Amino acid sequence: QVQLVESGGGLVQAGGSLRLSCVASGSIVLINAMGWYRQAPPDNERELVAHITSGGSTNYTDSVKGRFTISRDRAKNTVYLQMNMLKPEDTALYYCNADITYYRSRYYRQHYWGQGTQVTVSS
Repeated sequence: QVQLVESGGGLVQAGGSLRLSCVASGSIVLINAMGWYRQAPPDNERELVAHITSGGSTNYTDSVKGRFTISRDRAKNTVYLQMNMLKPEDTALYYCNADITYYRSRYYRQHYWGQGTQVTVSS
């Protein structure tokens, strides 16, 4: 099985920084892509924040461009989200997502989610 474990969330003042980490573990053959999503009240819809492919191509939602940077360490099966110049509207539960190929009698490809890490930005 595959697991994603996030860390790095917390409480920070507006203008501050945080770095989120997400480690994938298990019978992984290939991580095709990884991304960060966030979810906040009142609509609680899960929004794509940043995404990185196996080739290193990245994309970001408009509201975080220039402030957030996604990166990955392929050897460690880890993706990071460096968040700078944080704003109160960045407050949300942040989830890691990974598109993973694994082997168990045959090859499977599946998306996995982490448990979420809370980011709270005070004004």
